[in-house]
Amino acid sequence: MTVRGHRTTDSRAERILAMLARYQPVPGVYDEMLDADGEPREHWKPILATLADLGPRELERRFAGADRYLRESGVFYRVYDDPQNSERTWPLAHMPLVIAPDEWKALSAGLAERAELLDMVLKDLFGPAELVRDGLLPGATLAGSPDFLRPLVGIPPRGGSHLLYYAVDVGRGPDGRWWVLGDRAQAPSGAGYALQNRLAMSRALPEIHRTLPVERLAGFFQALRSEFSSHAQATDSRVAVLTPGPLNETYFEHAFLARYLGFLLAEGADLTVRDDSLYVRTVSGLKKLEMVWRRLDADFADPLELNPRSQLGVAGLVHAIRSGTVTLANALGSGVVEARSLLAFLPSIARARLGRDLAIPHVATWWCGQPLERGAVIADLDSFVIAPAFTQTIAGLLPEGAVLASDLDAERKLRLAEEIRIRGSDFVAQEAVKLSTMPVWTDGYLEPRPFILRLFLARVDGRWEVMPGGFCRISDRVDARAVTMQAGGRSADVCVLSDGPVVETTLMPTPDKIELRRATASLPSRAADNLFWLARYMERAEGTLRLIRVLGDQVGGGEAMSADVVRRIVELLVSWEALPREPTVADPQAVAAVVLHGHAPGGLLALSRAALHAASVIRDRFSPDAWKTIGDMVRLAESGAKPEGSALDRVEAGLRLAAVFSGLVQENMSQLMGWHFMKIGKRIERALATCRFARTFADGRAGTGGFDLMLALADSQITYRRRYVMIAARAPVLDLVMLDPNNPRSVAFQVERIADHLGHLPNHLNDGRLNLPEKLIARARVDLQTADAHTLDAKQILAVEQRLMAVSDEISEHYFTHRDGALPRGAGDLF
Repeated sequence: MTVRGHRTTDSRAERILAMLARYQPVPGVYDEMLDADGEPREHWKPILATLADLGPRELERRFAGADRYLRESGVFYRVYDDPQNSERTWPLAHMPLVIAPDEWKALSAGLAERAELLDMVLKDLFGPAELVRDGLLPGATLAGSPDFLRPLVGIPPRGGSHLLYYAVDVGRGPDGRWWVLGDRAQAPSGAGYALQNRLAMSRALPEIHRTLPVERLAGFFQALRSEFSSHAQATDSRVAVLTPGPLNETYFEHAFLARYLGFLLAEGADLTVRDDSLYVRTVSGLKKLEMVWRRLDADFADPLELNPRSQLGVAGLVHAIRSGTVTLANALGSGVVEARSLLAFLPSIARARLGRDLAIPHVATWWCGQPLERGAVIADLDSFVIAPAFTQTIAGLLPEGAVLASDLDAERKLRLAEEIRIRGSDFVAQEAVKLSTMPVWTDGYLEPRPFILRLFLARVDGRWEVMPGGFCRISDRVDARAVTMQAGGRSADVCVLSDGPVVETTLMPTPDKIELRRATASLPSRAADNLFWLARYMERAEGTLRLIRVLGDQVGGGEAMSADVVRRIVELLVSWEALPREPTVADPQAVAAVVLHGHAPGGLLALSRAALHAASVIRDRFSPDAWKTIGDMVRLAESGAKPEGSALDRVEAGLRLAAVFSGLVQENMSQLMGWHFMKIGKRIERALATCRFARTFADGRAGTGGFDLMLALADSQITYRRRYVMIAARAPVLDLVMLDPNNPRSVAFQVERIADHLGHLPNHLNDGRLNLPEKLIARARVDLQTADAHTLDAKQILAVEQRLMAVSDEISEHYFTHRDGALPRGAGDLF
């Protein structure tokens, strides 16, 4: 086969040349795929041959399949400057980056050396500070860094290492040599997305992974899981992934990695420090944590000793670290090595401490806090990239981070030079880097685009292991000097080739070594709380939609409905805050439109958004189908301005979605602890709504119209007509919707089921005694069993409501907030 000098079949050569028709390497820039003569590099030839054999049309179909996989898997990220802070579908570039075996060995060895040096630097900076004492590092480079946390000085991390997980951004220079562009030690992100890229591309192009020796990623994650788990020594301790929450830009990755590795996903509110140790609040009581994979910035980790404004951290966490009872990856303060100012001194530190230069150098950097360097930078400003020394941006001056000074207009350049002269310690000057390019697939052709490669390392058994792949970010612009997902770039799979057979590794146990289980780890209180309220929000939305439907059915269908009944419906919607206090509409279509699409706190829009938020907090344990159903409900509520269909048509669509969600929970969700909390929330909300319907419409003064309305709201018309061949009357209607334990819509049925679910909760006593929530529901049960439908009045119904609300309060206090301290550490079925 020959392509520009290389042998191949004529047809394959023609197809490859057709794909490369638009591929014009940038002059003076290293290209990953083509050499200086424009010929494909040896390790790229099998990839090109595979693409040529498939052809453009088949490739487009395969790549569309990869995109579909990412969408259906819910892979997303957030853009912070988006006013809606909305989720963005993951932007996959469909061509992988291919790295040759010998090149990878040198690169990984050099990065392991760098990681070891940075850990050594951190031990010194938070310990004896010999680097400052010996003049290898100016003290101002520490004082100016917001990540130098003085409460952590003199506190050696549990296990001795500040860095357990480290990432580094690298790029290739025009001479083909790899250069470090930046270090990531605070809370490195990207490994989970790299794994998703691999999963998507292995489905799109399985031929590559079948025919080429591509190193697997699972071995790295297996080693990471084993190492982190080794720091959780207590028998009941787990590894937790500490996340800032669902509004974080990379929350999907936090949830995905927690699920993939079998770790607990936790927010700061889930954790508490008691008696020098860190615990997670679960519905079974407090469970000890000894290992935390930190995914939030250190400054926010402890509002007690660090940032008092933080609502994301754990009060007392620094005290637990000081007591030596918990390990963090990475240790608080590790972010200090991300400061660009350190790059100016790291080469001399390496020579002094290692006795040699670093094998993988970083981009040349000058800290402007030194008079000589400051003067040289100002004198030749156009030759440098100017960047913040300690942070990512400088408000009002470098709002987007590093800039090439020659790109600035005269006024801004003059102002920047003056600021460097006045406050030089806040700036660094760096050599302008020309990033190498790799191919991207665009409209059936390959085109070159610059990229940055993020690689990941984990300390395993005292040595550094490098993930054989990485997170590749590709710019949409040919002349980009920096690439970020926030600025609209794309991401690609990274295929590291092996020079020998690839060992098949998986995190899944072999079939003959699977330990059988019918329960998972303890359910965190926050997860139980959100499952409970998710069910309540969805049931409340269904009750509101049913109320709107009966208004539309009876008035729109021409049936006589008294003005009093219409008034009661509107007043009930007002009391539920689904309509404004002084509604100006009575037409069913208009009322439906306001309730569905208005911004009242009890309307469908607010309820569906609240349900979506509750589900987003527990996304690591929530099914994609149920998530999609809630999202469809939100989109239905947000469609008020769209002309298609009437508001009452959308009410019917909403009720169908509510039924779908209920079916998914009932039929597809494992009936463990989380399921019981959801069912309790659903039953409480349904019983409360039915009680309020009965007090509003079945008091006798509303006439038969009110009784018919009660039957419609309780979806009990057919049962009533079969049981009573007569018009709706008060006593039989109340018996059916309030007291009949065989009617799945009755209050008595809900109370019976709540009692059953309470018996499955961890605080249930097996000696016959009842705990407080069980006592309350038992009283409600007796009240309903002994009530007489002929004499049942609003006061008795209200008493049942109050008992149900008391049950809700007690469940919240005992299982979600733990105000009275830890619950007994009893076992039980777990979600």
